[in-house]
Formats: sequence, C-alpha cells, structure tokens
Amino acid sequence: MARQRKKMLIVDGYNVLRSGYRYRAASEEDYTDDFFNKARDTLINDVVNFAGREYKAVIVFDGAKNQYSEGRPETVGGVQIIFSPAGQSADKVIEKLAHDARERMVEALVVTSDATIQDTVFGGGIDRMSADGFSHEVGEYYEGVRLDEHPEVARKNTIAERISPAALAKLKQIRDAR
Repeated sequence: MARQRKKMLIVDGYNVLRSGYRYRAASEEDYTDDFFNKARDTLINDVVNFAGREYKAVIVFDGAKNQYSEGRPETVGGVQIIFSPAGQSADKVIEKLAHDARERMVEALVVTSDATIQDTVFGGGIDRMSADGFSHEVGEYYEGVRLDEHPEVARKNTIAERISPAALAKLKQIRDAR
C-alpha cells in the first residue's frame, strides 16, 4: 500500500473571520470582544471538523500589536492555535509555516483572501483557498453531516404513479382480458 503524503492546513485566522461569508455576516452586527471570541471559537470548531484526520491544522491570528504575545502555540481539538509574536505579523508566520512545509515535502493548503500571502505561497508551490471558498467547503461539510444524520428516503415512483388514471385503467383492462 502506498504511503500517503502528509498534509497541512494553515488558516489566516483574522483574515478568514473578516473575509469569509460564513463569519462576515455576524461581524456586521457586532464589533465587541465577545463577538471576536465567539467568531474565533466558531472558526476553530470549523477547522477541527474540516481538517479531520486528513490535515495537521494550524490557525494563525495576528498578535503583532500585543506586547505580551509570545507566539507560543496552543492546541485545541488537535488544531494548533498561534497568535503571532509581538512585532511580527501573522502573514510572516504563515509564510514561514508554508515554506517549512514545502521544505519537508508536506502538502500544504493555506486559507486566506490576502492577495499578497496567496501570491507568496502559491509561488512556492503551496495550494491556497480563499476565505469564501473555505466557508463554502465548511458549509458543504455540515450539510453532508446533516444529511447523514437525517437521511431522506427516496420515494419510489412507479409507472402506475406517473401515468393518467384513464391510461392505467386501459392497461389493467388489457392485462385482465388475457
């Protein structure tokens, strides 16, 4: 059996929260810290579910302006959460993670709508997905789960149900005449 390549999912946290339609709608209504905490939690749960066993996942949030941010990763549900260190942008952390993945021959996917990051990582041979693309994929995942939990039984359509009652009566008459 062929050995599967390792895969890594790198998510530009705040960019996805601002740009992905799944998260953007809520931000138009509420700009409080409570919103950002709920939005981050939603994104983390979505990444946990999307990554599953297929990807090693990392979400990078920008902590550059937080003097206390040390850039230490924390793991939640198997997903690494990193706030970039003080003075360093999330973009640089994402670019380094993507570069390191390529050097280790790890297939990587970067989720961001930031054109500069997309151009930088794509030029390095890394796949990319927009925030809206990720929102769509997550929505499809949850729809699939919903359908698995509540399968709809297909209705059986027989010919008798599709033809007019008059035609059905004539066919029965022909059958019974034999």
